[in-house]
Amino acid sequence: MKSKVGLKCSPKKNKRKISSETADEVVKKENGHGQVMHNDEDHAVKKRPKRAASCLNFKEKNVRISDKSLVVEAKETRVEEEEKDAVELTKLGDEDLPPCRKLFDFIFHDADGKPQPFEVCEIDDIYITAFMMPMDDNLEKEKERGVKCEGFGRIERWSISGYDEGTPIVWVITELAEYECVKPASSYKRFFDHFSEKARVCVEVHKILTKSLGRNPDLSLEELLAAVVRSFSGSGSSNGGVNKDFVMSLGEFIYNQLIGLEETPEGNIASIASRPALCALREECRRRGGLREKVDGTLRIGGSLKIDNGETLETNEDEDEKLARLLQEEENWKLMRQQRGRQPGTSNIYIKISEAEIANDYPLPAYYKPAVDEMDEYIFFDDSSIHYTDLPRRVLNDWSLYNSDSRLISLELLPMKPCAETDVLVFGSGNMQEDDGSGFCMETDRSHSSSSIPDCANIEGVPIYLSAIKEWMIEFGSSMIFISVRTDVAWYRLGKPAKPYAPWYDPVVKTAKLAIGIITLLKEQTRASKLSFTDVIKKVTEFDREHPAYISSNIAAVERYVVVHGQIILQQFAEYPDKTIKKCAFVTGLSIKMEERRHTKLLMKKKGFVQKEENLNPSAAMKPLISKRKVMRATTTRLINRIWGDYYSNNFPEDFKEGAENVLKEEEVEEEVEENEEEEIEEQSIIVPEAASKSYHTRRSRDSNTSVEEIRWEGKSIGKMSSGEVLYKCAMVSGKMISIGGAVTIDGGQPGEVPAMHFVEYLYEGDDGTKMVHGRIALRGSQTVLGNAANEREVFLINECTDFALGDIKETVTVDIRSVPWGYQHRKEYADAAKIDRAKAEEKKKKGLPLDFFCKCLYWPERGAFFTIPSESLGLGSGVCNSCRQREGIDCLFKINSKESFVFKRTEYNLHDFVYVSPHYFGEENGQETFKASRNVGLHAYAVCQILEILFLEEAKKSTKKNIIKVRRFYRPEDVSAAKAYTADIREVYYSEDLHEVPIDMIEGKCSVIKKNDLPNLDLPLISDHVFFCEYFYDPTEGSLKQLPANSKLWTTVRRSSNSSIKKKKGKEKCEEGQQTERNLWKDLPQENRLATLDIFAGCGGLSEGLQQSGATFTKWAIEYEQPAGEAFSKNHPDSVMFIDNCNVILRAIMEKCGDTDDCISTSEAAELAAKLDEEKRTNLPMPGQVDFINGGPPCQGFSGMNRFNQSTWSKVQCEMILAFLSFAEYFRPRFFLLENVRNFVSFNKGQTFRLALASLLEMGYQVRFGILEAGAFGVSQSRKRAFIWAASPEETLPEWPEPMHVFAGPELKISLNGSMQYSAAPTTSDGAPFRSITVRDTIGDLPSVENGASKLIVDYGGEPISWFQKHIRGDSGALSDHIAKEMNELNLIRCKRIPKRPGADWRDLPDEKVKLSNGQLVDLVPWCLPNTAMRHNQWKGLFGRLDWEGNFPTSITDPQPMGKVGMCFHPEQDRILTVRECARSQGFRDSYIFAGNIQNKHRQIGNAVPPPLAYALGRKLKEVVDAKHSSS
Repeated sequence: MKSKVGLKCSPKKNKRKISSETADEVVKKENGHGQVMHNDEDHAVKKRPKRAASCLNFKEKNVRISDKSLVVEAKETRVEEEEKDAVELTKLGDEDLPPCRKLFDFIFHDADGKPQPFEVCEIDDIYITAFMMPMDDNLEKEKERGVKCEGFGRIERWSISGYDEGTPIVWVITELAEYECVKPASSYKRFFDHFSEKARVCVEVHKILTKSLGRNPDLSLEELLAAVVRSFSGSGSSNGGVNKDFVMSLGEFIYNQLIGLEETPEGNIASIASRPALCALREECRRRGGLREKVDGTLRIGGSLKIDNGETLETNEDEDEKLARLLQEEENWKLMRQQRGRQPGTSNIYIKISEAEIANDYPLPAYYKPAVDEMDEYIFFDDSSIHYTDLPRRVLNDWSLYNSDSRLISLELLPMKPCAETDVLVFGSGNMQEDDGSGFCMETDRSHSSSSIPDCANIEGVPIYLSAIKEWMIEFGSSMIFISVRTDVAWYRLGKPAKPYAPWYDPVVKTAKLAIGIITLLKEQTRASKLSFTDVIKKVTEFDREHPAYISSNIAAVERYVVVHGQIILQQFAEYPDKTIKKCAFVTGLSIKMEERRHTKLLMKKKGFVQKEENLNPSAAMKPLISKRKVMRATTTRLINRIWGDYYSNNFPEDFKEGAENVLKEEEVEEEVEENEEEEIEEQSIIVPEAASKSYHTRRSRDSNTSVEEIRWEGKSIGKMSSGEVLYKCAMVSGKMISIGGAVTIDGGQPGEVPAMHFVEYLYEGDDGTKMVHGRIALRGSQTVLGNAANEREVFLINECTDFALGDIKETVTVDIRSVPWGYQHRKEYADAAKIDRAKAEEKKKKGLPLDFFCKCLYWPERGAFFTIPSESLGLGSGVCNSCRQREGIDCLFKINSKESFVFKRTEYNLHDFVYVSPHYFGEENGQETFKASRNVGLHAYAVCQILEILFLEEAKKSTKKNIIKVRRFYRPEDVSAAKAYTADIREVYYSEDLHEVPIDMIEGKCSVIKKNDLPNLDLPLISDHVFFCEYFYDPTEGSLKQLPANSKLWTTVRRSSNSSIKKKKGKEKCEEGQQTERNLWKDLPQENRLATLDIFAGCGGLSEGLQQSGATFTKWAIEYEQPAGEAFSKNHPDSVMFIDNCNVILRAIMEKCGDTDDCISTSEAAELAAKLDEEKRTNLPMPGQVDFINGGPPCQGFSGMNRFNQSTWSKVQCEMILAFLSFAEYFRPRFFLLENVRNFVSFNKGQTFRLALASLLEMGYQVRFGILEAGAFGVSQSRKRAFIWAASPEETLPEWPEPMHVFAGPELKISLNGSMQYSAAPTTSDGAPFRSITVRDTIGDLPSVENGASKLIVDYGGEPISWFQKHIRGDSGALSDHIAKEMNELNLIRCKRIPKRPGADWRDLPDEKVKLSNGQLVDLVPWCLPNTAMRHNQWKGLFGRLDWEGNFPTSITDPQPMGKVGMCFHPEQDRILTVRECARSQGFRDSYIFAGNIQNKHRQIGNAVPPPLAYALGRKLKEVVDAKHSSS
């Protein structure tokens, strides 16, 4: 390693006086002791490189960095709070003092965590957050050798080195160490670039001036400047370009850095300060005002340095002056970069439209009156500053625009580009929806609409009011237009306007059509650029009255219209890609005409970051006059209302007060206010408040804070531990009694930290006589996933314990270990007791007494669950801890049992067992993924192998890499060919003589291989067992398959291992007896052997279908609001009672029937509708005690997918259906409960809804588990991620998550808990799974061909099923239903036919040409809006896209169309949109499943459903716990 020697900056204590001699002495001293050191790992420690002294005028005040960190903690990175600890951990061996380290991803910030420019450290206290690495260059890629540190001390000084090498190195120095700044964090790069460029200039000037590099040291200033600029222009690496002015502005900075540097290694020291060019550079900088004033003829600079005959003078630049200088330098730097990047000839002037001139084209004044209670758009978007290109996009329907007086206003009055000044404010209101692709464009002609199916759906979405609109745009093609507006927080594509606003919208659309007509006219001209403004106007008057761009046949009228509405026309021309059209004479003439009318000119703003300003929309103060949307407030029980109400009264007290008053007045009930003293906490993650981010600490301490005299045992010993320590029952600590089964707190590790709470398991005396406690840690609710939704008095035990000295105890606390009386019959009794308990706690709180805590649950974050507390094993005092037992074996990765047996990851393996081996061992990597729908192409399932020999190394008994097994590989059909994979059973494997020696750490689990005749028969395309069959021998060298002989030695080994592995699944799970019967006869299982189920928000029944197929449940009752979906459910589940009604009404009716109206909080409307239910419905209502299981997926008022939703106040939350859903569970208290929702359920509303749902179930007494699953990993050919919450009564076992069985691309679906902890319900299967993924060909390859718009409801299959999936998805169906397709218009059908029939083909493969429609119109084959807006929309990938036979389906939506958000909806080979049945198969619905309504209703039912295979997998786990309980009883 190359050694660098040079000047080392002196430490700063007070303002120092440094002379030239002092600098030389420092150099000599550094040369004296710098040497290369080595440690045991042969890593070298660098000498200090040459670098000049920096400014030393730093502040002396030491300030501790704020706990609020700017940088989010990286996962799986070592983090140290203290700088000294990080320095010690990155030490490689003996090293000089102070130590040197490298910094990566660094940010320099002030004490509040706000990033600051580098040189501000000369003025203010600046600190560091960075990733610290050792100095060894060879370790830069070994990130595990580094440490993330957020607790650096203040930057004391900085310096620059790298002069000899020609590459600048910036150093910062704290009191503890010196740091090389290698790479700034991406967010800090813009702050650091300026100083980095200054350092580069210094090094370049030094290089030019130094004789040792072959340069002329006596060159002139002009030669020096020219050489510097020339070197930078040639390098191509400068951030903003370097010119002479920039170099001269740095003259003083450069001079200060270069003086005192060592010259040649031969020792010929020549003062750089005396060189003419450098001195001239400094003088020029002073002359230009880049320097401070002189004091007594001596220059005052940014440090305490003067070179003047060896004498020193303390000089101090005023801090304000210094700050002004730095800011001016920063501005000059930015200006230079802007000038460098500015394109010549770019116009930034915008010509504004005159309101008076367009008034006659609009109706008489009218005012906006909101019809519903609207929500502020800011609620949904929490970023206060976001880059222009990153703004989220939504759809706005039933919208209106108005000014600050609520007067309806034209969009034309607002500039189409953001301008520095505008004299008009335009606001808007409408129903916001997630852009799911439906109604993607506003069609100019219904005959060219993307679908011939009329849109009969009611307007849905969230009613909102917008902040001021800043710009708008029009995107168009030959057959379509869509208009979008932008506020400070989002883009909104405008759908259908509100009826009263339509007259204000028509002129905008009319003008947009006119612009399209003129562009089309010019494109048809051979010399469009020569066609003058007058010529174009004349041609427009010749348009036929039926022409979309017709205005008038009068030339003067057309010219007036074109000029006064010129803004729209000019902007559409400006966006057009054809330069001939964009810069034609018509555009020039129109601009001149608009200027002649003296239209206002506005200066356009550069697009960049947009800042959220105050929302001044007048609708904020307006109340709705008429409610067109029947949004009914949720019917709730008092418990649910109290839990959610308490939360919002604490966090949103003003809004809660208004909402609560309305509820109480309507119901005329006694006012009851529960106090909640939890602090309102600003959340920093999607789940957990910042205050909960501190993790709990475990430690073993023998340093007592209490004197020995104050600690003594009470009573005699009660026994001994197995290790010999003496056990005791009680102890006295400073007069406090500490007993087994009690709870104590111990001092926190940091000042202000909440004391850790421990449950005393046992007391013992250590070998050295120290009196010790073994305690189990208890977390406060805010430290769990519940965050600020937790009860402040509830604590949760965890499976973590620790030993600590009795003297560490701070105080004793009261913790009541509670068990909840279970059952609906105990609801009122428990509610009354809880009310009394809360009142007592409140009274103690008012008196200032310590809080009493209670504990009902064990929190297990590693399993994403809350379990019933194991009270029978707590506080036994026996020296045995249940928490310790739980952890036993977890850390034991590998253990040898015998020569023929070993344990790996808690699973036992024996000779001749069949195992899964990672496909990566066989080099089967994915290298073929090209687009989203082919994400699974190239992914491989686990390799099935049989253990033939176990080869243990004596010297590596614990190594899974060195110990190996000899295995025989069994090939799969997909290993042979894609064609073989398509026709073969997915469970088939082929015997081979292919033998391998495999490291044990490549084993992924256990499986079985049996004869086909012994295989359980399946009547569903669902797999939950690790069982394969083998009938053929495969020779991979020849690619041949042969029948396996009946006497094959395979079956000998199988019989030998049958007792241990045939019935075993992966891991430790076992197949249930009678499984074959259960699977084949799942329809015929008696209802009494299943859980009686109530399905709420049932839809068409996907969730119920899968759960019933598992044999676990029978849906006796279902509730669904939409008529077609309810009818579909009834057709498929004829034995179920279906209530097609509002669930709020049904719950009210049930509680009325049971005489519990006093416990029911509902609207008068719900009460009236409940009273009107007919007698049959009332008779069939489910009653408490009859329902074993409640499941459903409550809608969240359109918020699904809107994961930027921030906060919803109580008056809005009361309309959330999840409150009613939880109230059903609270009132019925079923044995099991399952909530299903979209993946973003855990994050929208900033996690409030998710946390409150968990808190509600825990308050009821349930055990709870939460997680996210990918349906594609459970046997469907579609990516569909769903969030689930399981709940089980304290008397039941909480079901585990099912094991993913199919390969499917995608990351682990994690939920953030507290701090850096995350939980994943299931591992990703991208790297392998028991079975391959299901492909599009597997799913629909057997279905008959149909044409565009096929509408015949029943057709013949026309052939036999081919794939394993097809054979099982058909079931007993003799004919095919719903193989019907949406009808595309003529143009889209032409486009579809021109899309190549190959994987990944989409609109980008269309030729750029025109086509002639049947009506004679010539139109563009490529929709103009796609190529010209592709940069803003990720290239519109997938629109007009074909599926890949070997890939997967995109996520199923409710309205497949080629211009939709999920536009990949074309059949792989046929020219049409996917049919209803094909979409149903992609979701895993059997062919016999019936859907109801028109084609749109059917697509909607499928798109909203839970895939039955995913529900089946969940049901299997539910059945396991139900059967286990039944067997044990």
